[in-house]
Amino acid sequence: MLMSLIILFSSFTQFLPEADLYDLILNEAIHNCKNKSAKDIDTEILKTLISVEKEYELPDKVKGLLLSSACCESGYNPNAQGDHKFSKNKKKPKAVGLFQMWPWWENKKYGYGIDRTSPEDSARAYISHIHKQIEKVKKKCFFKTEEKIWISAWVHAIRKPKKEGRCYEKPLHLSVLKRWHKNINKTLKEKRFGKLVYWIRSKNKI
Repeated sequence: MLMSLIILFSSFTQFLPEADLYDLILNEAIHNCKNKSAKDIDTEILKTLISVEKEYELPDKVKGLLLSSACCESGYNPNAQGDHKFSKNKKKPKAVGLFQMWPWWENKKYGYGIDRTSPEDSARAYISHIHKQIEKVKKKCFFKTEEKIWISAWVHAIRKPKKEGRCYEKPLHLSVLKRWHKNINKTLKEKRFGKLVYWIRSKNKI
């Protein structure tokens, strides 16, 4: 009986409409960012990040990368300032913006020539910098899945270079992203199970 239900459930889910994953990620980003209350979030900023991210066709499990990074780094505040302790007078912020970028990001020759307080500019620079690490990761780390390659590229992009690389390290932001995806999977399973029960009852006229 159990096996037949599992088989039935598996076949039934094929006919369910596919949810827009980014809509679900957006909902998680709004309601499950510990650094920002949902009522204070500018959702247009989050939608901008999603729009930029979609251009790169990330693996499903890494989608939301920009949102989780911005959540952890600044609570989605494009004017956030941090890392004061690294400046000469300990007062001037070294890190600015959604992703807490240092001044080199604004340098046109060695960085990306961006305005660090611009959500779109900073998002494009951030994910572009990650994308640039992919070929290096493929040569050094020998990962076979796109998911592992993107995660490794992510950590290589945001941490200081190491001679031996950072193949098996993970960005701290990844734990937030994984929690969001876990919540999404749970929600989808509950919805699908509910529809399955309804379908079984309708078939058996319960």
